[in-house]
Amino acid sequence: MRWIRIVALGLTLMHCGGEESNWRDLAARCATPRTGTDPFTGQAYPDKRATLTDEKSWLKAWTDDTYLWYSEVPSVNAAQYTSVTDYFDQLKTRATTPSGNDKDRFHFWYPTADWEQLSQSGVELGYGITWVVLSPPKTLPRNWVVGYVEPNSPADGKIMRGAQLKLIDGVNMETANTQAEIDLLNAGLSPANIGEQHTYTVLDPGSTQNRDVPLQAAGITTNPVPITGVVMATNGKKVGYLLFNDHIATAEQRLVDAVTSLKAQSINELVLDIRYNGGGYLAIASEIAYMIAGSARTSGKIFEQLTFNAKHPSTDPVTGKQITPTPFYTQTLGFSAAAGTPLPTLDLPRVFVLTGPGTCSASESVLNSLDGVGVQVIQIGATTCGKPYGFYPEDNCGVTYFSIQFKGVNAKGFGDYADGFAPAATAPVAGFTGCVMADDFTRPLGDAGENRLETALNYITTGSCGTPAAATALITAPGPRGDGEVLKSVWRQNRIMTMPRTGR
Repeated sequence: MRWIRIVALGLTLMHCGGEESNWRDLAARCATPRTGTDPFTGQAYPDKRATLTDEKSWLKAWTDDTYLWYSEVPSVNAAQYTSVTDYFDQLKTRATTPSGNDKDRFHFWYPTADWEQLSQSGVELGYGITWVVLSPPKTLPRNWVVGYVEPNSPADGKIMRGAQLKLIDGVNMETANTQAEIDLLNAGLSPANIGEQHTYTVLDPGSTQNRDVPLQAAGITTNPVPITGVVMATNGKKVGYLLFNDHIATAEQRLVDAVTSLKAQSINELVLDIRYNGGGYLAIASEIAYMIAGSARTSGKIFEQLTFNAKHPSTDPVTGKQITPTPFYTQTLGFSAAAGTPLPTLDLPRVFVLTGPGTCSASESVLNSLDGVGVQVIQIGATTCGKPYGFYPEDNCGVTYFSIQFKGVNAKGFGDYADGFAPAATAPVAGFTGCVMADDFTRPLGDAGENRLETALNYITTGSCGTPAAATALITAPGPRGDGEVLKSVWRQNRIMTMPRTGR
């Protein structure tokens, strides 16, 4: 399945893309029913043979009942769509935020089998590269750089952070615009099969010579917490550094291990690097927030309160249960660690958080919830993506749909950050005390000299942002520095509640 693709002069993220009826009664009526047993749940598929019209009726009823902005969905003639997923793409609001962004930028779907594999194991087909696009959309030349490389992936040891992508199989990445060229680039960016090989031509940071790198596609297992360490600030404080890239199931155990290690080393401060963390499971966001804040600051307080649409002021429309706040979870929930184990805590009064446009959804909940209980958040980097919304994944007939169903607020009742959190922002822009600082693609993540980490260390030492030697202007930098769009699968850029059909 190809999740990244180029369109002629830009880039998109690919979406594998009357009376009200009770959507539960309309569920599992499928034009092409599945047979056998779901390998994820161990239960027989509930599908019964029906028609495409039945699937569309389920979508309409589900949207009318659970979509946060159901009253803003335009009237759509379902009959004109021969694909149920094309029809689903129309069932969302067209409203915009105060800054002019689409209010709902987070409407997508996955084949259920792909979603289950991705969300639980973190496995995706590819080379292990997360790209950052620094050039403005639909303009040439394109400027793609490597944000990070997954450990033990085909690209590990062959391509470094900050490398600029110049060619794919001889096709010019920067200037290609014919359909034939675009198709070749797409094939190289998103391989269709394990073992498929393509040659990337890259320019390494500080180099003037391109080099060719043959890469063979594999099933990539994401490491959501690849770096944990301790650095010393010049004032003698021990500073923990934790790179956290994805709120996926496997992150639970890795976060426990990371915090346990940092606690054992008696750190005085923490730098949480979530510049490329687009979100995922909200419960894991609650766990890491608790591990940072500790029990004294979170006891009796909520992590996040969810609100649904006006039809459901007190009852969750998906679970049917009374709406209750998401707590600060104090024990593991069984995503990847044994359920019921007490979480380690750092008990910190403040945290330094490295952010960028790729910091989204569940990651933003971490910032907002910590602020809600009085932990000082010092934000360093660039404005986050702006997504105080989330959803329950809902499977029907082999497709899992994601449609915004709730908004979250912290213990102070705040959740209005649809245009993101900005460092050093002043009202009415949402944000925290901190420093605007460019991403620095000339150094590895976790390097004490990298722009954002160096700025955090300066702040810890002097109480001010300082001027890192590598400081550059945001967005407009022509070379491999600045901030841009982080290319991740759409499910890795969201706030996801536990899945009701699995009990997780």
